Amino acid sequence: MRTALVLLFLLALAAVPGSLLPQRNINPMRVEQYLAAHPTLGPLLDRFSGFDVFSSPWFAAIYLLLFISLIGCLSSRIRWHARALFTAPPKAPARPGRLPGGSSWDSSLPPGEALVAARAALRRRRFRASVAGPDARRPDGSPDHSVAAEKGYLRETGNLLFHVALVGLLAAVGFGSWFGYSGTTLVVNGDGFANTVISYDQFSGGKLVNAAKLRPFSLTLDRFQAAYEPNGEPRDFRADVAYSDDLNAPTGPATIRVNHPLVIGDTKIYLIGHGYAPHFILRNAKGTVVWQGNVPCTPRDGMFTSTCTVKIPDAGLPATGSPRQPQQLAFSGVFTPTTHLDPANGYVSIFPAATAPGLTITGFVGNLHIDEGVPQNVYTVDTTDMKQLSLTGPAGANRTAQVLALANPAQRTLTGLPAGMSLEADSVAEFATFQVKSDPFKREALLFAVLIIVGLIASLRVRRRRVWVRARPAATGDGSVVEIGGLSRSHGDGFAVELSQLTTLVREATGVADDSTQARGTPAGDATSNASEQEL
Repeated sequence: MRTALVLLFLLALAAVPGSLLPQRNINPMRVEQYLAAHPTLGPLLDRFSGFDVFSSPWFAAIYLLLFISLIGCLSSRIRWHARALFTAPPKAPARPGRLPGGSSWDSSLPPGEALVAARAALRRRRFRASVAGPDARRPDGSPDHSVAAEKGYLRETGNLLFHVALVGLLAAVGFGSWFGYSGTTLVVNGDGFANTVISYDQFSGGKLVNAAKLRPFSLTLDRFQAAYEPNGEPRDFRADVAYSDDLNAPTGPATIRVNHPLVIGDTKIYLIGHGYAPHFILRNAKGTVVWQGNVPCTPRDGMFTSTCTVKIPDAGLPATGSPRQPQQLAFSGVFTPTTHLDPANGYVSIFPAATAPGLTITGFVGNLHIDEGVPQNVYTVDTTDMKQLSLTGPAGANRTAQVLALANPAQRTLTGLPAGMSLEADSVAEFATFQVKSDPFKREALLFAVLIIVGLIASLRVRRRRVWVRARPAATGDGSVVEIGGLSRSHGDGFAVELSQLTTLVREATGVADDSTQARGTPAGDATSNASEQEL
């Protein structure tokens, strides 16, 4: 057990780097940024799995050694406990009445009958009682008339249950991390996704997850609704969806709210965010649509003022320069759902609902470098090899920035783009962000957590105690002298009251020779002695 405690401490210590350093399975972009910002320390940490702590060999080694240690310790303890359950309690000491709280009295019953009555009284109090055999003898050769009783085995049972459940909980968490996965995806109203890796914006799976064999469910966002208080505080978010839980299964409706996920087997689909996605249309000089689509914007305050980035890699523009570089378009702007002109801060949003949507936007032309195999953040524009455009729109001609009113057809188009192109933001749709999480061993983990609490309560509340009753023939030849005593292996103070009650019960069961007989021995209330069984 000492080894298990040391390994448990090492496991907690080994998890610290996983909380301090970015992890690849959670945020690979932050890992790349850390490596770029720390060219010396970063590769060294990467070499020792600093960015993959929970799947590293050294973390797995500690985890497995902890399992082996706990299982080895518990296997022997379970055998000892099972043997103790079927073993008679320790024999009674020579004079149990001299134990703290013990007493003795004269009984009208012979020793054998007195012991039978005492044993029945103790069993009524759920003590496991055992009478010495008929052939049992004391050291002086006289018959051994004694009863040994014990109670409180549930304490050790609870302790074992606690540790067995702890092993089960660690196993459930481990298997859950190996076979579980989590992914996030952004869905615009009217769109949907299928449970495939390519559908997720971010996906992290356990080492034993087969990404090609995920449960084949699909979901379509029919409508996202957000309700707000007059001061802009959120009141309710709901996503009305249509889903199918298998390839050929029928489609059914469902509503997903915050903290009310859609459950499909072991998978839960949570609503974790929302925002706005303006719809853009790029036309050439002839008015033909070259590109169009909804572009999600990133909220940055409570009124849903959002940052928008539009990248159009294939606008049909000819390559220029030597070597020939592609000419691509990019636009960066700020979307305001309820637009208001603030004299100090310019155009801001004063309410999170899209009652007066506006977009402050700038444009760029050049090389986006998105065809070079290097991952990029879709919400930012690298303008290193790009030139800012002079735009014509509602704010006037040849300006670097324009303000579009999406609800006004006369104020939502930009012109002055290369090759006579124009860009229109004609509407805005809402989007919802979903987190798909599979926890295949979550129920087992909950069960073991409940068992841990039950075992802990039993091990803390139950007391292990032993009681002995001994009878010997009376000096007059009629009846017997009965002695009772006991010890508690923990919380001795609380045992004094119980021993006093047991003494009364056994006295009544064995009978008293006459009412004037006085109890002999240590008073029942004096049970604070630390005498041990070995001293008897």
